[in-house]
Amino acid sequence: MRRADRLFRIVLRLNRRRAVTARELAEELEVSERTIYRDIADLSLSGVPVAGEAGVGYLLRGNHQIPPLMFDPEELAALALGGRMVQGWSDPELGRAAERALLKIEAVLPAPLKARMEREHMQVPDFHVPPAMVAPLGLLRRAISETRKIDFAYTRADGTPSERRVWPLGLFFWGDTWTLGAWCELRAAFRSFRLDRMEAVDPADECYDAEGRNLLDEYIRVASGGE
Repeated sequence: MRRADRLFRIVLRLNRRRAVTARELAEELEVSERTIYRDIADLSLSGVPVAGEAGVGYLLRGNHQIPPLMFDPEELAALALGGRMVQGWSDPELGRAAERALLKIEAVLPAPLKARMEREHMQVPDFHVPPAMVAPLGLLRRAISETRKIDFAYTRADGTPSERRVWPLGLFFWGDTWTLGAWCELRAAFRSFRLDRMEAVDPADECYDAEGRNLLDEYIRVASGGE
């Protein structure tokens, strides 16, 4: 990795507003801690507002603006593939946002990189994701963002119907299926719901209060057999 690329990645890492130690940076960038100390000193001398000290951690002070990005070919391939996945496997609103984002990236690329991005050979077929699977995605994304409860009719795999009110926590894509992770008021427990088995999805007038808990992390821990 070029030194300039390493310095830029350090600035990106520090810009996450969480202190990071020299050891963590060294492991991530595959260099020695001594190299990180030199890089931090050089960044400070060049005017980057690095706060912290060796052995404690570093972060950026204030609202430091990162200069415009430039991507290498592998990064562009990752962005193109990710954008096509969003376009093919998510709701139309998010798909259009991904298309706009890719167009903005292409607009500022040098001609050789733009041509390479246009020729990217990795494609994302969408015929295996039925419309019913993505239909409620936009509504559910907004409900999660607003911590808003939702009501819907649900049919289990055995055909048993029920009416549910849940606290939506996260959406998960499994290759051909989207599921909603949520706290179910009917069962008083975390539950997973396939989106294509949900009908009459309706945002409630009521929001839920997590009381400072990270309910998504709790759901993932329970769903993965952690407790």
